[in-house]
Amino acid sequence: MKEALAIVAAVIAVFSTTPYIVDVFKGKTRPNVVSWFTWGLLNSIAMAAAFTAHESRTALLMMGASIATLAVVVAGLKYGRAELSVFDGLCQAGAVAGLIFWLIFNSPTVAMSSSFGISLIAALPTIRHAWLKPAEETWQTFVLAALPAALTIVSLSSFTFNSLLMPIFLVWVNTTIASTTLYRRQKLGMGFSKLSTNLKPQPKKA
Repeated sequence: MKEALAIVAAVIAVFSTTPYIVDVFKGKTRPNVVSWFTWGLLNSIAMAAAFTAHESRTALLMMGASIATLAVVVAGLKYGRAELSVFDGLCQAGAVAGLIFWLIFNSPTVAMSSSFGISLIAALPTIRHAWLKPAEETWQTFVLAALPAALTIVSLSSFTFNSLLMPIFLVWVNTTIASTTLYRRQKLGMGFSKLSTNLKPQPKKA
């Protein structure tokens, strides 16, 4: 039963960014391809570390999260923007450093901790954006992303650092972004389904 729950969680994680991708194609949001690629990279490192630590249910969750974030990258190649900021560069450098430390210390816990720390820092601009411009965030995506993480925690047979770290983080960060977006929309007199309509799909020039 718990194994089935973990699989369901992974499937939900894969499709968690569907509302966001729909908004991308509708021209309601334009993802920064570089940022989403960085998140996909961090999720992939956490997935590999979880598999190495024999935490298969957490690894399935992170696999789903990796596919979901990289799907946004694919959508963003045509309708997004590619801006490499210093912040993105530092996050990517941190991800590479985590891999190097993993190889040096031969410990997936090091890679998992590195991915967690960088992901936490990388989430702060999104939380700020949800506060300042809630109409430009697709809150449904973050709710869908929190759900499989919670299901994964329920599916665990044993609770270890490597099995709990990323699922707990994903529950917290996605719940925070979704609730911040909804709270600010309410305070600003927006409907919960109101989205920015100022953006138009802008395919990249050949």
